[in-house]
Amino acid sequence: MASADHLPCASCGRDVPAAMLACPYCHALVHAARLKALAGEAEALTTSGDLAGASLRWREALTLLPESTRQHAGVRAKLDALRARIDGGALPPPPPSGGASKRGGVAGALGVVGLALWKLKAVVLLALGKGKFLLLGLTKLPTLLSMLVWVGATGSRGWSFALGLVGSIYVHEMGHVAALTRHGFSATAPMFIPGFGAFVRLHQRPQDAREDARIGLAGPLWGLGAAAASLGLAYAFSSPLLRAIASIGAAINLFNLVPVWQLDGARGLRSLSRRQRYAVCAALLAASLLGDSRMVWAVLAVFAWRTLTEPGDPAGDPTALREWLVLVPALTALASVDVPTAVASP
Repeated sequence: MASADHLPCASCGRDVPAAMLACPYCHALVHAARLKALAGEAEALTTSGDLAGASLRWREALTLLPESTRQHAGVRAKLDALRARIDGGALPPPPPSGGASKRGGVAGALGVVGLALWKLKAVVLLALGKGKFLLLGLTKLPTLLSMLVWVGATGSRGWSFALGLVGSIYVHEMGHVAALTRHGFSATAPMFIPGFGAFVRLHQRPQDAREDARIGLAGPLWGLGAAAASLGLAYAFSSPLLRAIASIGAAINLFNLVPVWQLDGARGLRSLSRRQRYAVCAALLAASLLGDSRMVWAVLAVFAWRTLTEPGDPAGDPTALREWLVLVPALTALASVDVPTAVASP
């Protein structure tokens, strides 16, 4: 009789440890019944147009299949096809980088706002039609408490500034959550760490560099939307505080594009070909010369070093390239906006 940690093999009837994926006696799949159910649910969800739900089912199926099996390869192919459909929306081409002024003037900054709203139209529609999503993390007690602790630890510049900045970081993290949800991943709500920032914990690993790039760059893209919205409101209400939140929030998102460790830039670089990386280097160089943010120099230095010392992905990733070419000039221009001394100083 099977115990709690054992299952009867559907093929030979022998007890098999539940942690095993294939029967050691007859080599049949241990979780064949569950896999059949998941496949049926995934196909039904695909037919109904719920691609995120279908992806979630196929990802669970992957965890129940040995990597060496043809079934595992077949499920990966299903996920690749779903990702191609999910990523079907193209990004608009980036504007000429020469439009930015050295000091991030009002005209250039407002142009960035327009670009960001156009590029992030999905975010705008989400805020208007599905605004409950941005409130999702706030319903989670650990997220809410960690945000309050973060605000308390960084409130030396004033509570309004701390709340605005933590809101900007929260939008960045919810960008990751949105991308994870869209691609069928299970993940936690954002958690904040005072003095560091915030993070989202994944329950499954991305299956390749392209998928990792979608998730990694989604945070800065949503962060760009938050910074652009803050700047637009700053000019609408003549608010130095909102201007500071926009500029510093953009600088934080630029920092996240430094391609090292687990930062978003590292995840967004891996899927690019060598030629695509040169294109991003050129954009970073132009932004560093035209903008007034030191952070972009840090991104350029590390990005150039990794481009020269590491081979790129031979296949390349046009979507990630377009996202980089939007993020680099837009975040640099926003981070270059002058911050009033009274707000910038503790």
